[in-house]
Amino acid sequence: METIVRPQTDLYRMIFDSIDFEKIVDHPNILIAAHFWDKERYQAAKNCYKFMRAIDDLIDDYKTEHHTIAPENQAQFETDVYRWISAVSDATFDILSHRELIETVQRFSIPFWPLEAFAKSMIYDIYHDGFPTLEGFINYAGGASVAPASIFVHLCGMNQINGQYLPPVFNVKRVATPCAIFSYLVHIIRDFQKDHLNHLNYFPDDLIAKYGMDRAKLLRIAQDELVNQGFRNLISELYEVTDFYRLKTYEMIQEIKPLVEPRGQLSLEIIFALYHMVFERINLENGTFTSKELNPTWQEIKERVGQVIERFEAE
Repeated sequence: METIVRPQTDLYRMIFDSIDFEKIVDHPNILIAAHFWDKERYQAAKNCYKFMRAIDDLIDDYKTEHHTIAPENQAQFETDVYRWISAVSDATFDILSHRELIETVQRFSIPFWPLEAFAKSMIYDIYHDGFPTLEGFINYAGGASVAPASIFVHLCGMNQINGQYLPPVFNVKRVATPCAIFSYLVHIIRDFQKDHLNHLNYFPDDLIAKYGMDRAKLLRIAQDELVNQGFRNLISELYEVTDFYRLKTYEMIQEIKPLVEPRGQLSLEIIFALYHMVFERINLENGTFTSKELNPTWQEIKERVGQVIERFEAE
């Protein structure tokens, strides 16, 4: 048994040592976890993540500079999003980023629906500034975040046999949806300060009003004003919803782990641990909810990944 287990253990350690955690910007948990797949599958995740990040930044960067997208510019942004997505469905190889993504989609049999869901959420961002209700936000999160989550779960769940990648044997959308919502809720709490300083609000309007808050008050808190009880109550309700989807995510991971190759199992454990470590930092009673408080350092991220590997090796 030792001769079988030891080489795999050495591989995990070798991959861990190859990751330059200090240079990972904005802590993209998907790419940290995907490092533990084979190189070709990891590159596939990078290609997909880069494509979606480019579209997301196109809209967020404009809103950061101009606060909102003026009605006369909305149609052009919508056209740009659909042009990018259509280029993938039509297999248009006119620019390098599309060529890489199209080849990835074809090689790994990635379904088109995650990219469509992502496009719809980006179109929502173009025409709206926030979310009227918590329910509406959850529906949005299932689109905006289900795309990267579904692609991650799809790649993670594939089995490689004789050089061919076979699709997962489970329902990817069913598995990825609670995972996506959990990660997105963690993101909006973690990035509260950064988002509001960049004129981006992802907190539902009904919850903001419920606890006597408004966007001006949120901005002042983001600018280091003392946190009031209304804001704590708002975060507390979001925290409860996040915890619900955290438990659902854990259940899904446990359900599919037997159907996933060992390196995929490890990556599932890692990505859950990385989002969970942010969740653990949310201090409802005494927290200040600043970016510094809620974002783990690269040293802490590295340590947590190492701990996951140690536990995985001991199982």
